[in-house]
Amino acid sequence: MANYPNLLKPLDLGFTTLKNRVIMGSMHTMLEETPNGHALSAAFYAERARGQVGLIVTGGIAPNLAGVVGHGGATMMTKEEASQHQVITDAVHLEGGKICMQILHAGRYAYTDALVAPSAIQAPINMFKPKALTSEEVEQTIEDYVNCALMAKLAGYDGVEVMGSEGYLINQFIVAHTNHRTDEWGGSYENRIKFPIDIIRRIREAVGPDFILIYRLSMLDLIPDGSTWEEVVHLAKAIEKAGATIINTGIGWHEARVPTIGSMVPRKGFAWVTKRLMGKVSIPLVATNRINTPEIAESVISEQCADLVSMARPFLADSQFVLKAQEGKSQEINTCIACNQACLDHTFNMKRCSCIVNPRACHETEINYTQTKQKKAIAVIGGGPAGMAAATIAAERGHQVTLYEATDRLGGQFNMAMAIPGKEDYAETIRYFSTMLNKYDVEVLLNTPATEEIVDQARYDDVIIASGVTPRVITFDGSDRPEVLNYRDVLWHKKPVGDRVAIVGAGGIGFDVAEYLAEDNPAIAETIVGYMKEWGVDMDYNDKGGYAAPNPSPSAREIYLLKRSSGKHGKNLGKTTGWIHRASLKHKKVNMLSSCEYLSFDGSVFKIKSNDTEQSIEVDNIIICAGQEMHNVAYYWNIDANLHMIGGAKDAAGLDAKRAIKEAALLAAEL
Repeated sequence: MANYPNLLKPLDLGFTTLKNRVIMGSMHTMLEETPNGHALSAAFYAERARGQVGLIVTGGIAPNLAGVVGHGGATMMTKEEASQHQVITDAVHLEGGKICMQILHAGRYAYTDALVAPSAIQAPINMFKPKALTSEEVEQTIEDYVNCALMAKLAGYDGVEVMGSEGYLINQFIVAHTNHRTDEWGGSYENRIKFPIDIIRRIREAVGPDFILIYRLSMLDLIPDGSTWEEVVHLAKAIEKAGATIINTGIGWHEARVPTIGSMVPRKGFAWVTKRLMGKVSIPLVATNRINTPEIAESVISEQCADLVSMARPFLADSQFVLKAQEGKSQEINTCIACNQACLDHTFNMKRCSCIVNPRACHETEINYTQTKQKKAIAVIGGGPAGMAAATIAAERGHQVTLYEATDRLGGQFNMAMAIPGKEDYAETIRYFSTMLNKYDVEVLLNTPATEEIVDQARYDDVIIASGVTPRVITFDGSDRPEVLNYRDVLWHKKPVGDRVAIVGAGGIGFDVAEYLAEDNPAIAETIVGYMKEWGVDMDYNDKGGYAAPNPSPSAREIYLLKRSSGKHGKNLGKTTGWIHRASLKHKKVNMLSSCEYLSFDGSVFKIKSNDTEQSIEVDNIIICAGQEMHNVAYYWNIDANLHMIGGAKDAAGLDAKRAIKEAALLAAEL
């Protein structure tokens, strides 16, 4: 506790005590919707309880069929459904943990054709238009919330969290932007907040005093015509009076055009919002969003921004987050890098959630790193994410592992990713794996290209080839000029780049290089104040919803982002982050051209065809970001060992860190 005295301090709620100030926040994992999902959920949550988190909050469970996020979404309406959840609560309690069930009604965000809302106003992020609830249906919906809470108590949950933020049903009642009703549930602010107040009051009356009741309050809507700060404070006080135990922070509606949880959001970037409410109510407040290390979490509480911190995705990355903090082993925490690739992107595509840096997340019954019964000598060729993961897991299981890395540093492609503004946290993954390689006595040989002769003479039992990828080469007249670089030249070797640049290739790497070259002073953009100004958040909260016009800094260069294919740029980027990258480059006024054919470059003029029209672009440099090719150092080897290929050495097509690390984990778990 000496390292994190505030974070690890117990919190007395009167009728029960939380062992520390850490809440594992709610997130949709899709586990409940998976076959045998309750057993999978039990294993998932029990492991986090074993990791000493103070309180767990489940993913959102609908109080009725109209409230599900999508077809087949989980509900809690009957005693039968309650009994199915007992395996979850029993597993958590067996580990000494506490768990609350989140009640979430999606309202107009429901991705079904039976969605309902306060008013028949279609959400900009949904193809379906909702039906307006009648007054009788509003009353019934409140009763459904109450029944849901009672069923959660019957299932053994220690409490419930009522989701009142992020633009879901309750939020839709609160703001005039989505509530155009003229009955007792609409019109004045007092009428619009009757819905959440009645829900909390009636739940408290039904469940009694000894049951945790969290209300997730939208403290910053980030939409036009959202709640004012005075209205937020007013509602917080009313929710406390109605019987809430804790108020959690909600930041931004899902339709808001401000990134709130992506990697580009500064750490603890929205803790200032919660801090504004401190002292206005007497019940504990929870800060959330981009809190991903115990040091950051400790600072949130020590600076009196909140009484507790909520972290969701960090518990995908490392189930033992709190335990490692308690034991003074924070360097061994596998840090969430907020990439969203295997968590939110999966969820929004109705796939089971996981984590790119921890493929075991949500697969605890299927992927386990058990101690080996037969110790092997294993060589891993390549010290990128896949190689580090394979070496770490194999050594953790008891094998003797040697890691060969041809360059002077571990991390592979992540060394370039962490150079991109907003992706600095990728360095945390390199730090984590480096720590674990040392912990499990992996022999790491830097500046040591592995050859067939060296590896064969060492007589390994198994050799894992994780030598990665190289930039794809494309040719046109003048492509061999020194002004033509590839992404590795720019991001790894830091070669100088002029003021006018053409980037060939508009996939993820092309977007990253554009971000890198556009940002003149990333240190300013990464500050909380700089970030809020860049994206349009009014930290003075003068306007409704805290929303302001974005005020981005100008691009450091004139940039052209070119691609061969037709259609909009970034269409294959992640569902939850692609819009952010497109908006960021739009802010920087990056020129985006599609259907391009590359003709010639003379050192100052790049001639291309775009949509069959010839153009001459004056540029100082061309950066090739046209994909990657397999770099398999052992392609023609003939050695007396079992050879295994993973990551880019296996297949460069569609390669990303998610696939590479997962392949490493699955292989190392079986050797």
